[in-house]
Amino acid sequence: MYQYDLKGPKRGVALYSYSAEYGLTKDLEDCFEDMYDMGAHGLEILANTHIPNYPNPSDDWIDNVWFPLLEKYEIVPVEYGNWIDSHMLRDRELTTEESYELLARDMRLAHRMGFTVMRTKMPVINENLDPVTNWREIIQMALPLAEELNLKLCPEIHTPSNLKGKLVTDYVDFIQKTGTKNFGLNIDFSVFRTEFAEGEWRDPAYTPNVPEDIIPLLPYVYCCHAKFIHMNDEFQETTIPYEKIIGIMKEHGWDGYLVSEYEGADKYDPGYEVGQTLRKHHIMMKNIIGD
Repeated sequence: MYQYDLKGPKRGVALYSYSAEYGLTKDLEDCFEDMYDMGAHGLEILANTHIPNYPNPSDDWIDNVWFPLLEKYEIVPVEYGNWIDSHMLRDRELTTEESYELLARDMRLAHRMGFTVMRTKMPVINENLDPVTNWREIIQMALPLAEELNLKLCPEIHTPSNLKGKLVTDYVDFIQKTGTKNFGLNIDFSVFRTEFAEGEWRDPAYTPNVPEDIIPLLPYVYCCHAKFIHMNDEFQETTIPYEKIIGIMKEHGWDGYLVSEYEGADKYDPGYEVGQTLRKHHIMMKNIIGD
């Protein structure tokens, strides 16, 4: 399987960026061809969207479609997006053991497909995005399998979360108390957003984090959603201070993938194609990273 050896921040793409096109005007190979042309090697998928017959893809698809396409387009499978849907039943919440079994199923599939990081999303119980109260027990049960399969389980830290708030502090406390290297964080760059268009909805609980807030978390960050909202013609993201964020990550020796995740307002407009916007984003990141 292809390996990209550059150290430091590396560029990738979340296939979520192609949501309006995937399965309609673009297939998996079309997206990979785009990535190859941009020099973006890291890949994030959403399991239930991008894996045929999920959660039971055929061996033929994995062996004769998936891996050959990764090799052809020099793609590194970085992050596998999954959900622990413990609210899937109408009459009750799944038990800790049932939730673990859902997670373990995805862990085995992620490993089979070559991924090393999982964006492990758990149901939230309030507007602050706090996870289900038994998240510690679920993750604790999963750690031996994660270690065996060499997987990092990473909940996403997304707006309106505060990087110094209780949610993140609880995750870091869990990491430090268990001493695990198999549980960490995915920081979504939306937490650094500073600009909003006139009339655009803004979560009343949201206060922008400053780029320096990520510094103490970097040892626990295994992948980042390089969220982008608006790229101008000068290859600048106008809502998020990218140069400062990536500069700090480089300065502190962070080594991992920044996977582009487009969240512009026009994303689902009929006929809109993300390709040119995505290319602008990668030109910007390439200029900042220096790869």
